[in-house]
Amino acid sequence: MNYSFKQLHLFELELTHTTCEKIVLPKGYKGLAAFHKYWGKKPIECLAFLIENLTEKGDIVVDPFLGSGLVAREAAIRQRRFIGIDINPVAVELSNLLVDLPNPTLLKEAIYQVEKSVKCDIYKTYLLEDNKIATHYLWNENELNSVWHLSPRRNESEKRLPTNHDYKIFKQFEGYKPQIPRPIKLFQNSRINTNESLTLKDLFTGRALHNIDLLLDAIHKQPDTIKSALLLSLTSASGQMSNMVFAITGRGKTKSQPTNKIEVGSWVIGYWRPKLHFEINVWNCFIKRANNLLKSIEEDEFQKCYHVSKKLEDVIHDKADVAIIQGDNRKVLNNCPDETISLILTDPPHSDRIPYLELSEMWNSLINKEPDFSNEIVVSNARNRSKDKKLYINEMTDFMQTVTRILKPSGILALFFNARDDASWKFLKQVIPYSDKLQFQGLFPMNYSANSVVQDNRKGGLKNDFVLIYQKPGNEDKTKLHFLESLPNWSKEIPSIPSK
Repeated sequence: MNYSFKQLHLFELELTHTTCEKIVLPKGYKGLAAFHKYWGKKPIECLAFLIENLTEKGDIVVDPFLGSGLVAREAAIRQRRFIGIDINPVAVELSNLLVDLPNPTLLKEAIYQVEKSVKCDIYKTYLLEDNKIATHYLWNENELNSVWHLSPRRNESEKRLPTNHDYKIFKQFEGYKPQIPRPIKLFQNSRINTNESLTLKDLFTGRALHNIDLLLDAIHKQPDTIKSALLLSLTSASGQMSNMVFAITGRGKTKSQPTNKIEVGSWVIGYWRPKLHFEINVWNCFIKRANNLLKSIEEDEFQKCYHVSKKLEDVIHDKADVAIIQGDNRKVLNNCPDETISLILTDPPHSDRIPYLELSEMWNSLINKEPDFSNEIVVSNARNRSKDKKLYINEMTDFMQTVTRILKPSGILALFFNARDDASWKFLKQVIPYSDKLQFQGLFPMNYSANSVVQDNRKGGLKNDFVLIYQKPGNEDKTKLHFLESLPNWSKEIPSIPSK
């Protein structure tokens, strides 16, 4: 752990209380919350609001489907003990980063060392005839349409037609065999456009793979305390390094106004390789992410050192502030004593909406982590995974029984959920035990943070999740839930979605 820069703080920063108004109009992600491209992030305002109002300092908060790790950070900075579990290795790495930030001075030096080691070699692979450095190549399948580079003013791109020189450099890497630690292992899944034969060479140009290998080699020479942050910077940037960066034509990128410009899109969800796409300078993608992380750490208001463990028991017995654990949450929580948890705040898989582990396979291959696909709780469209809704119901039922057992009397389960079909809501009713063991108290809509490309542009895309509140009966007064009734659109009824 890095104590030196964090121990300079001689007082605790006073947190601003999160109001109902902040939940209704959540802001977009910034700083550390915006660093990584991990999917399914929930608005920080809502996470903070629930932690502040449903727990006291020193209480234990659990997130069994940890994902982006934002709950871990929000709980820790509010002096709640925290246990986070996820089966996805990259989610665990990211969560550890958010609660155990690297020393910014050491990170800055490591970024400099990586730059000194590989920047020139990477730039040589994007060298133009006049010795300028290409930033973007616009491809239409295998035909190069244009080459972009920065103008002398450095605030806009200049575009030129490709030359034989550009093709010649590209062809030097056509047969490149990547040294990335392990190949990707995907399934036949039309929902995310994958199949079992898909390789990294399908997702990246040979030039990009060569340059990623250079980066990986340089990163692994850095100190262990910094290495994970650099690897996460690489994974976060990897989508923009791939053949999956679509070109936006005919409309503005942000205002959706008609335009003749071709603009750079982004990798969002799935492994689609559009015909018209960009190849982007690998170094530029990496250094932007690494510097964004460094800047976010330097500007972080909550530079406090937490005792982070890999053992649930350390948090239970107050020997650690945070435990981040990779694995099947049902097996991990079997070791949790009865009636010890004050709040379970979590976002489980919503039917078959987003298969996070399959989507993260590219990232996990880059950091050389092996995911446990067999024990993932999910509904997957990959038939050979045999992860259907019936199995999901059974597994979530087991999970909910564990949740009920470990909650304290009067303890709260705040479950994030939404679906477009009534069948999924009926399934939820099957999973949650409607009995004297865990009682539904109500729900409220949780608006997504602004500027979600997927939600804003996908036909039929959902605009919010619901926060469903359940409470375990106990002797304590339930007045701590009364504040929820003042939330906009608070309801005692589960939504009824018309069947299609």
